[in-house]
Amino acid sequence: MNSLKTALLLGALTGLLMLIGGWIGGRQGVVIAFLFAAVMNFVSYWYSDKIVLRMYGANEVTEREAPELYALVRNLALRAGIPTPRVCIVPSDTPNAFATGRNEKHAVVAVTEGILRILNRDELEGVIAHEISHIKDKDILISSIAATIAGAVVMLANMAQWAAIFGFGGRDENDEGGGVFGFLLMAILAPIAATIIQMAISRSREFLADSEGAMISGKPLGLASALDKMSRASQLMPMEANPSTAHMFIVNPLTGKSLMNLFSTHPPIEERIERLRKMRTAAG
Repeated sequence: MNSLKTALLLGALTGLLMLIGGWIGGRQGVVIAFLFAAVMNFVSYWYSDKIVLRMYGANEVTEREAPELYALVRNLALRAGIPTPRVCIVPSDTPNAFATGRNEKHAVVAVTEGILRILNRDELEGVIAHEISHIKDKDILISSIAATIAGAVVMLANMAQWAAIFGFGGRDENDEGGGVFGFLLMAILAPIAATIIQMAISRSREFLADSEGAMISGKPLGLASALDKMSRASQLMPMEANPSTAHMFIVNPLTGKSLMNLFSTHPPIEERIERLRKMRTAAG
């Protein structure tokens, strides 16, 4: 269900891109904006592991340095049928975790020092399984595609804004919905719509990673308990995180600063926990 929802949302983003491109007046602007956004996000996708790990000062650890954590990652990766990701520890007291890397062979699972202090083994296993699920389902690629299309929409909207300011347009001003007012309206609404759709894709993938991660670990209640602990801790001491990377973490690192759920990269923690508890009940 979440995979279908993701496909539909990506389709909606693409449709929005085509709509604003047609509004401006031709395919050329759409192609240029899309290619520019694609190049930007391709570079980000290809080097995402290096960029994010350096941003948070993550240190890669070996099996000798962190035997229990490394063994947990290796065993869960084996269950999921993917190569063992590299393991990194982020020097932060806020409990959180994320996965990065352009594909399964270049994947990284990173956890904060805080998460290693407050979670028990079942809870940590649930968290690692969640991140392993992101890697298995190629969520980093999916989020990059969504970012590419959304970025192109924003660029086209900016083009529309400037076109309106200088009196250019793809439609005759006498056409219904055309003219300067139509351009300005499109320039304002299109980026908002693209952001909402992109955030909805992120939330859908979090639900899927929760579900699949619980199946990989076999401990949905462990993940539910971990989410509860991390959410409470994040509210007390929000992580110093870049908003552009917030979607990567298992719990929104900006929880203490969040505005509305509509623009959140993560589903409500309460709903995630309730779904996981229902999984445990259904399993008997």
